Amino acid sequence: MTRFATFENNERRLGGSQRVTGAEVNEYLADDPKRVITTDSEKSLVARQASHVKQIELRTYVFLDSLQPQLAAYMGTASSGFLPIPGDACLWMEVSPGMAVHRVTDIALKASNVRLGQMIVERAFGSLALYHRDQSTVLHSGDVVLDAIGSTIDRRTNPQVTWTEVIRAITPDHAVLINRQNRRGSMIQSGMSMFILETEPAGYVLMAANEAEKASNITIVDVKGVGAFGRLTLAGKEGDVEEAAAAAMRSIDQINRN
Repeated sequence: MTRFATFENNERRLGGSQRVTGAEVNEYLADDPKRVITTDSEKSLVARQASHVKQIELRTYVFLDSLQPQLAAYMGTASSGFLPIPGDACLWMEVSPGMAVHRVTDIALKASNVRLGQMIVERAFGSLALYHRDQSTVLHSGDVVLDAIGSTIDRRTNPQVTWTEVIRAITPDHAVLINRQNRRGSMIQSGMSMFILETEPAGYVLMAANEAEKASNITIVDVKGVGAFGRLTLAGKEGDVEEAAAAAMRSIDQINRN
């Protein structure tokens, strides 16, 4: 374990009358190469940094055990980092304050060999996405982050569903406007049914989208997991959309029950 000593302590060790020189410091360290000497001001800085890390609020912690093909492709269109591959495990975290996401990212990347897919700082919150083929690798980075910020999964902000609806037999005008607004996902066609979901915090729509794609043959039109609210739009045949909607809502309910 690293031990900290101030120059004042060094002075006492040397009899209180000698000034610590470079040579004396080296001699002092010789018996314990792990000992670290720091000034009082440096100790104060370390303490302040640790205090700041503990003030980070965990808003969203979403672990996706296996990214489904459409969601992985959609996330890739928005990714400024490493691209996800279908089947990858994914951890999505959202923290407050927004700029604290840089500290969280640093901790996560140094904890394991996860890949950073996204890191976004918006008005109030910061979000990041971590990927790896091995689930345990992703979970390890998540555990290290939680320990560093003094939090647990249980202390994350539980999701609230602010709006959910299934709209059947979309009209041509409605379909065209949706497709012009959402260019990263697949298109919705007139006559399809559409499931929409809005959550707070935003990141939980990723869990809903992944579970919906697992459960049914649907088309992912739009997934926005950043901002004040998360928004999900799925389309397909009426029966498929209803099945997907049920799976998406179960995933949200399960988080709230845990």
